[in-house]
Amino acid sequence: MSLAITLAVLFLLLAVIWRFLGQYLVCVYSGKVCFLGFVERPIYRILGVNKDSEQTWKRYSGALIIFSSVSLILSYAILRLQGQLPFNPQHLGAVPQALSWNTSVSFVTNTNWQNYAGETTMSYFSQMVSLSVQQFLSAAAGVAVAVALIRGFARNNASTIGNFWIDMIRGVFYIFLPISFIAGLIFVWQGSVQTLKGPALITNHLTGITQTIARGPAGFMEAIKEFGTNGGGFFNANGSHPFENPTALTAFLSIILLLSIPVALTYTFGKMVGNIKQGLALLAAVVFIFAIWTGFSLKAEASPNPAVSAAHVVSQNNGNMVGKETRFGSNLTDLYNISSTQTSTGSVAGANDSFTPIGGFWLLTGMMLGEVTPGGAGSGLYTLLLFALIAVFLGGLMVGRTPEYLGKKIQAKEVKLAAFGILVMPITVLILVGIAVSIPSGRAGVSNFGPHGFTEILYAFTSQANNNGSAFAGLNGNSDFYNIAGSIAMLLGRFMIMLPCLALAGVLAAKNISPDGLGTFKTDTPMFAVLVIGVILVVGGLTFFPAVALGPILEGLTHGKLY
Repeated sequence: MSLAITLAVLFLLLAVIWRFLGQYLVCVYSGKVCFLGFVERPIYRILGVNKDSEQTWKRYSGALIIFSSVSLILSYAILRLQGQLPFNPQHLGAVPQALSWNTSVSFVTNTNWQNYAGETTMSYFSQMVSLSVQQFLSAAAGVAVAVALIRGFARNNASTIGNFWIDMIRGVFYIFLPISFIAGLIFVWQGSVQTLKGPALITNHLTGITQTIARGPAGFMEAIKEFGTNGGGFFNANGSHPFENPTALTAFLSIILLLSIPVALTYTFGKMVGNIKQGLALLAAVVFIFAIWTGFSLKAEASPNPAVSAAHVVSQNNGNMVGKETRFGSNLTDLYNISSTQTSTGSVAGANDSFTPIGGFWLLTGMMLGEVTPGGAGSGLYTLLLFALIAVFLGGLMVGRTPEYLGKKIQAKEVKLAAFGILVMPITVLILVGIAVSIPSGRAGVSNFGPHGFTEILYAFTSQANNNGSAFAGLNGNSDFYNIAGSIAMLLGRFMIMLPCLALAGVLAAKNISPDGLGTFKTDTPMFAVLVIGVILVVGGLTFFPAVALGPILEGLTHGKLY
């Protein structure tokens, strides 16, 4: 299938998903979908939750923190006790302390950063009960926060924003479990391995050499890995491993899955606030940036790799195929990876480290925009709404009126919360990168010198603070320094954005909705979409351009190929 047809089919399917999945999400979180009531009700009784009760933003936040903390402790305990737990045909021992902590933080925060090789480090029990379960729960938590923030915009003079426990349970059972199950069947049908048997031993009787083929329950993990914008793979090679992502069809399905929830939530937003055009304006901003980044990334990877060209060892008529699977080709691999970094998924179908310098630039900077184009499951929308509030504030200043968004006056408190949520990520990244390049334990993890090595460090902390999880490779992250520093980046990048969003939801829900006046700045127009795009690009550019100039831009100039 040609690239043009692939892109046309992709955008057509996403348009359908935007409309119908978006409407389904509205029904789920408004309580209109209840075909699994027999599953919900016992869980509510166990938790002591009244399905008709709601929470203030403080209680909602407290429930989120308590739930995430318990999840973190349980995940850590499973990894540390791995050697004594079942479904461990390889008899793997306990995961080391620092790595257990980093991995638990990673999966609880929807980052799925992996400083380990799954097939040689994690038992089947750890993969299924610790890691896969967290992929469902962390994705549902992200969407729950996004829906709570939408309620803040939609409600009038209210003190509550929903119930965290109900939103979580409904998200898991009505959205992530059924769709992931169907997708998992497709992955297994196409060749993804799904078994509890241990590794297969294949002996070549001519040479006497025996090869160990790792396998396990990977197929269904692959489905929630993509649909929940998680990205953590069963195998070390992630989406380039034939047992995870065996065919071009599964690669394309992966792209559809990881984009589905972030795209659909813009429709959900418009529907819940009573104006679909509001969601369309945000979607337009997202699609524009995504298209630009995808186009330039495809252009960069269609060009020959400058290092290979200098060596004169192979023809590069098909573009840069270094680190890419021939069964996918350069275009599909690049589309997969750029989609994965424009969301907070982080799964890869090829080695990011082997992209051209400017190809790597587009992967890196897509995350630096705040993971909003379209971002992760829930996290993309609630962070995008923070940018929208800043855009409304600037628009109000330009027309000389008190800014309003969806009938809510945007005042100092709202702007401060939005600015805090936006700036947490870049401040965290720049501080940790500065520390890493300044101390021996930080520099020791780098396998390349010069701008490429700096990019490895910059990419790692950008990925972790954005809860993306993809790696640039070449960086040995399994050290005490990177395990601890990375966990700090992941925790701050997750909860220091979630909590301001929930506080903002509470503040907005308590406000009255004012009718539009003659001087109201319209937020459902192309002009507003352009303003949102400008705010996203300016914030990302001002905070990260000096760092990017020292990494992929300098490397591109060094190779004489900055395009």
